[in-house]
Amino acid sequence: MRVRLALWVLTLVILVGVIGYRALGLTWFEALYQTAITVTTVGFGEIGSAEHVDNGYRAFTLVLVFGGVSAALYTLGVTVEVLVEGSVNDGLRLRKEQRMIDDMSNHIVIAGAGRVGRSIAEYVRRHGAELVIIDRGEGSALDHAVVEGNATDDEVLERAGILRAATLIAALDSDADNLYVTLSARALNPGLFIVVRTDRQANESKFFQAGANRVVNPHQIGGSRMGAIAMHPTVAEFLDEVLHDDSHDVQISEIQVPAGISRRLLGDVLGALDDPPVTLAVRDSEHGYTPLPRSDHELDGGDVLVVLGAKEQVKALGAVLR
Repeated sequence: MRVRLALWVLTLVILVGVIGYRALGLTWFEALYQTAITVTTVGFGEIGSAEHVDNGYRAFTLVLVFGGVSAALYTLGVTVEVLVEGSVNDGLRLRKEQRMIDDMSNHIVIAGAGRVGRSIAEYVRRHGAELVIIDRGEGSALDHAVVEGNATDDEVLERAGILRAATLIAALDSDADNLYVTLSARALNPGLFIVVRTDRQANESKFFQAGANRVVNPHQIGGSRMGAIAMHPTVAEFLDEVLHDDSHDVQISEIQVPAGISRRLLGDVLGALDDPPVTLAVRDSEHGYTPLPRSDHELDGGDVLVVLGAKEQVKALGAVLR
């Protein structure tokens, strides 16, 4: 805004100078030339015939010198200040963000800030998780910690804290880039949980071979969701509200059974609560999912409970398991 104002002032001074000298008898080109050398203080001397260069001519030049030089210096000063201030602020912002990222652990790294990446970031932010976004140049437009660079570069992944992260979401536009990021991230952090976006279902096996834990095709999911809305609108609406709407207290959550627990009955765990959540399923490494498990279902360390209930119910169940 200040630069724009300064340029308008300088332009106005030049226009006044040209019109003034034209009124004093110079041609349009001579008026522009005399204005330019006066405002810039080049000092080539007065132009025009002797009859034009009188006291009025010199008085106008004197006014133009003070006004023009002031406007020019003001414009130059504001421009330099804005450029220097912008560089300094950018540098301070980047250093501050990097220090914040260096202090993170068990966070989520999102590679790509396109439409899919931004939607993921918004969902993660709503659920209170720490995240870092890697993007090639849109850092200042995002409200999250950002590492500007190419996510296929190991150095960029390390600056995003990939060695300390819990999860990587590769949401770049290219399957080839996502595959490369998966390979690099798995080599840097073998314990990382990796979720990858793909545009072609045929590439799914390649991502699993590269080290991905989950592969997601947004187009396929979008189509399935539209079909579910058409066939089961009430169920689809309920699941959407539970998963994406924070205005109510009901949620679907997953709770991992701590290591060290062995053959503990689900009924005993739920019986320790006055108002337990609904257990929709239990996932274990050997048998996959058990939907609507019975009370005599045995829980072991590493199993994951998928539950439906209020936040306090879910929190209480997690406390009992711990």
